[in-house]
Amino acid sequence: MPRRKSSIKRKRADKTKHQHNLKIKQDLKKTLKKFQSLISGKKLDEARAFLNKVYSKLDKAAKKGIIHRNTASRKKARLTRKVPKAA
Repeated sequence: MPRRKSSIKRKRADKTKHQHNLKIKQDLKKTLKKFQSLISGKKLDEARAFLNKVYSKLDKAAKKGIIHRNTASRKKARLTRKVPKAA
């Protein structure tokens, strides 16, 4: 348990940031799962349109440092390859 006032404030701020980051990660996972369901359901037109939303979420998470930028780039590349394979 922190004793100094600054340590107590830092712990409180870290908890808030952690909750915020978790919310963004969960939202990203939901978006990715929805995209996967569109691919598996052979709804390719919807999947192509939804891909822009997925890109946006990945880029925003990478920009805020929630996921690494190379991880975002790798996921985008893999998702892009899935659309033509499903056709």
